[in-house]
Amino acid sequence: MKLIFKSVFVFSILMTLGCQNANKDFTIAQTYEEPQDPSPSTDENWVALPNGLQASVTSTDIRFIRSEIPKIEQQNTWSGTAWKGERTSAQVVLWSKDSLTEVNTKFSEFKSDSGVTLPSDIAKINFVKYVITDEYAEGCGYRKPEDYAASLAADPLDPVSSYAIKAQQTRPIWITIDVPADAKAETYNSTFTIDIKGQDTKTMDFSIRVIDKVLPLASDWKFHLDLWQNPYAVARYHDVEPWSEAHFELLKPIMKRLADVGQKVITVSLNKRPWGGQTYDQFEAMIEWRKKADGTWTYDYTIFDNWVQMMMDLGVKNQISCYSMVPWGNEFYYFDEAEDKEVKIKAAPGTEAYNDLWIPFLEQFKAHLEQKGWNTITRIAMDERGPAEMKAMLQLLNAHAPEFGVSFADNHKSYKLYPDELKDMSVAFGDPVDEEDLVVRRANGYISTFYVSCADDFPNTFTFSAPAEGTFIGWYTMAADFDGFLRWSYNSWTENPLQDSRFITWPAGDTYIVYPDNRSSIRFERLREGIQDAEKIRILREELLDRKLLDELHHLDLVIAQFNITSKSKNLEAMLNDAKNTLNILAEKLN
Repeated sequence: MKLIFKSVFVFSILMTLGCQNANKDFTIAQTYEEPQDPSPSTDENWVALPNGLQASVTSTDIRFIRSEIPKIEQQNTWSGTAWKGERTSAQVVLWSKDSLTEVNTKFSEFKSDSGVTLPSDIAKINFVKYVITDEYAEGCGYRKPEDYAASLAADPLDPVSSYAIKAQQTRPIWITIDVPADAKAETYNSTFTIDIKGQDTKTMDFSIRVIDKVLPLASDWKFHLDLWQNPYAVARYHDVEPWSEAHFELLKPIMKRLADVGQKVITVSLNKRPWGGQTYDQFEAMIEWRKKADGTWTYDYTIFDNWVQMMMDLGVKNQISCYSMVPWGNEFYYFDEAEDKEVKIKAAPGTEAYNDLWIPFLEQFKAHLEQKGWNTITRIAMDERGPAEMKAMLQLLNAHAPEFGVSFADNHKSYKLYPDELKDMSVAFGDPVDEEDLVVRRANGYISTFYVSCADDFPNTFTFSAPAEGTFIGWYTMAADFDGFLRWSYNSWTENPLQDSRFITWPAGDTYIVYPDNRSSIRFERLREGIQDAEKIRILREELLDRKLLDELHHLDLVIAQFNITSKSKNLEAMLNDAKNTLNILAEKLN
């Protein structure tokens, strides 16, 4: 993989544990230097700490502050419960008044009392890094950085097992444990070792109880996840030619991460800048539009075909959402051979210019999709467009390509205006859909989801959002009877995403939830956790109903219903922990 050494990054070389025998063999690993803290705490009494490394198991609900001493009760044991096939997370936090140049970590194999073992590599170690964030304030709108309080947020996950701990800093470690789908239902124990050069080794006991219940592969999850992808950000960040072989090789791991959390939708830009210039890396057309001198049209689908096929090969194959027949500003681009240049036109739905542009495209696009076998899963996608524009667009679409249907991030209750066309509808959080409409849509095979945006201070996935809010999203989905969740920004990175998550017009972190070089985040892992919980709820509901355990089903529904809220509860973290425990109790009862 090509590494671009940008001026804002300084890469430091660290030592990573290479084997586990007495003669330690080290290999070189790379990480990156964090940004300076824009608002460090100055009243911490670091010198009062004992010498050496301090360490503790802690809650995944905490975002630690780099310049502050953790205010927690130290503990060195962790226990969790998981289904087969489930990922669960743990957090350990390190801090020291002294610099520690070499801190190595590792897990032993996981072993049950009966002698069954699971390999140590089911646990993945990530040192948590810090990125500049800001505050919600008024939410949406242009932001001058100096007008908003800036700080550091613990969020990017760096997949290294060794790190240099600087003096008077707090450093979390995020651990993910992937329970094999074929694991035997037992309790497994492992030792997490922290080896500090020149100091005594620290150990922590990890125990995971595996329930005899299987979470299916993510590709089989029913949760309709739609996080919009931005392949152009990957090309810019890594300084490679868009859609070159190098670009595709960089795209595959980060998009595989998305597929592995159950993503159902491939994001396609039919034309250039479907959302205007709202991202640092603008979307180009994935289809080349060319108007010949005689007035006829030709279209090159090479990029479209390669992008869609790559995503399908990775496991994202339910839907292709094509943006947009109603772009922001109604601006369209194509190459005009008569003028020998790219031209931009403004053409509102319902006008002659609009019809002249879209009718020939739809006819040829239909034929191409039929040839590829993608015609039944393709949707013409729109984002928060007004009723007048939507109505005019739908008249044209219904006349020339009614089989496509529409995917729509809807803030106008459009499902009431044209219920049969919106095959995939996502409404703004807190804007309820009538239950009878949800029932009808589900019976017709239509998708109904919700989305959050800069207008929502809760729940959200900003870099300053409480980690539990990501998990809450899955529970709210089930409580409000939606089919899934939409977020416009999987990886629309800022200029320097590993350093600064702030952007021009939205609260920090609004534009992306994963980081370059396929780094995950606390936000993404907690969102995944909620999606897993939603799948568990679905499975338990079906089994409880099939076995006529109606009292237990009613109890489960009451637990879920408490998450049908639109403002944050002070007890959200406790609510989630209690509700998760209910899922595990019911799962064991079914066994």
